[in-house]
Amino acid sequence: MNYLDLRSTILKKIKKNGGWVNAHAHLDRAYTLSSANFGYINKTLQEKWELNKELKKNSSVNQIYDRMAWSLEKMISQGVYAIGSFIDIDEEVKDKSIKAAQKLREKYKKQIKIKFINQVLKGVIEKKANQWFKIGSEFVDIIGGLPGKDQGQEEKHLEIIFSRAKDLKKMVHVHVDQLNLATEKETELLAKKTLEGKMNNQVVAVHSISLAAHKKNYRNKIYSLLKKAKVGVISCPTAWIDSRRNENLTPTHNSVTAVDEMIPKGITVALGTDNICDIYKPFTDGDMWTELKFLLESCHYYQVEELVKIATVNGLKVLGLN
Repeated sequence: MNYLDLRSTILKKIKKNGGWVNAHAHLDRAYTLSSANFGYINKTLQEKWELNKELKKNSSVNQIYDRMAWSLEKMISQGVYAIGSFIDIDEEVKDKSIKAAQKLREKYKKQIKIKFINQVLKGVIEKKANQWFKIGSEFVDIIGGLPGKDQGQEEKHLEIIFSRAKDLKKMVHVHVDQLNLATEKETELLAKKTLEGKMNNQVVAVHSISLAAHKKNYRNKIYSLLKKAKVGVISCPTAWIDSRRNENLTPTHNSVTAVDEMIPKGITVALGTDNICDIYKPFTDGDMWTELKFLLESCHYYQVEELVKIATVNGLKVLGLN
């Protein structure tokens, strides 16, 4: 039978470009789903942030390393040659993830390029949280942000991480607009603070799914801001495909980053897996083709060359590897 095999076409082009780039993951939490914590999977995102406390307190350096190494082996086996992973660094896990990450980087330095980013689940404003933020930002390659953890002080949160990034001459990756609600405007705030802080081309928005819940004129305004600020975006399709229904009236949309609108507007979009087999995403297995397929189907986006860029060179760009 003679037909156009688009999957094979895309996979061949990805391989020709060097392989997959997973621009966003949480390797230190991967494969932590258990019969004991399975009951947590239907909790809200904010509740899960708190529920991971015991996991972090009780995990040893070796356990964290084993999880990360197991995940990385699976990535390498499918042709991933560069990855960006957030790691928890706070008063509960302390520096255990840092020690595991150091060991991981040394072990796999000849097989895969790794960029580490500090997760700030405690925020960055409260005194103890800020102390661990500073410790983490010294170690990682990219400064991480999560303004939702400093609710009501999101602007100050961004100012703190931007100031630190400037001092250390590092890029910034920030989780924004994760709840698929038109009330969220974190992507707009991120773009404006990037311009204000003259951080152009140094900032990346992770997720930004709530943009699609806004009206078209607002979306277009934010796309222009993102382009002006040269803010890249990382989409993790299966991470948010389970966004829960609500009674808010919005434009018809889905819960995947609107790459079909962003790419034509000149915004760099990359691909990530986000959480793997944990209380956040119990069935996600870290398969890059699954992520790309969810992205292209959910956004009705079939531009082969652009899809290849999303899976490869765009990932390198948002990780500061090109």
